[in-house]
Amino acid sequence: MSSEIFLTIDEQPISVAQVFRYLQAAQKFDAFIGDLVRQFVIERELQQQELIINPTSIEQAVIDFRLQQNLTQPESFQEWLKRNNLTFETFYAQIAGNFRIQKLREVATAPRMQEYFMERKLHLDRVVLSRLIVDSGDLADELKSQLAEGAAFEKLAREYSITDDRVMNGMLGPVNRGSMPDVLRSAVDVANPGDVIGPIELEGRWALFRIEDVLPASLDHPQTRQTLQNELFDQWLGERMQALPIKIQIGEPQPTSPDDAQP
Repeated sequence: MSSEIFLTIDEQPISVAQVFRYLQAAQKFDAFIGDLVRQFVIERELQQQELIINPTSIEQAVIDFRLQQNLTQPESFQEWLKRNNLTFETFYAQIAGNFRIQKLREVATAPRMQEYFMERKLHLDRVVLSRLIVDSGDLADELKSQLAEGAAFEKLAREYSITDDRVMNGMLGPVNRGSMPDVLRSAVDVANPGDVIGPIELEGRWALFRIEDVLPASLDHPQTRQTLQNELFDQWLGERMQALPIKIQIGEPQPTSPDDAQP
């Protein structure tokens, strides 16, 4: 195996053993092996499970891809295939493979999806926020007082905020609760739409936030479901990968005794 040629670079043959040494030198060996084992597990699971994919879905995906890439003309599509070293058969197989992996992802994660959603829900909920950021704590206190007296948050944000979103009246948009700093998330948890939070010190600046709306996470939201599926699928794969015995052999097996060396 050590002398088996894997590829050539500038007419110089590179053996499999050299490839492994290069990967180790670049500190990418572990990731390379991990990717191999992951693909092994996926392909074995695909072989063991009967996953029915509607051919119509695959054909529609091909059509959608060609439309999105402006490859509706046969000549342009054939040229694209040639540039990417593909035949239509291999391209179709790639699309079909993506559908099979997605189906496997759905089947593998379905038993734990609801439970996992409840575990992650608090971090998946989103809050629509507007913000007003200034450099001075005293100024932030003064602006908070003006808001309490009826000043418009939008006007103060345009006039005083030092962040680019001041041109949008301070509108920050939906923010995932899990991505918020702890101090902000704690304040958001006990506030209601319309409330102004702060001043809060964040990275040497002072912030006022207004809660515009609360958007609870739902499994009916495609992006949320896809995120959870990806996380669960990675866990599911990881459990199977860890259970596999792995032996790495570089070079031909060496005889352990004179008798082993006999043909």
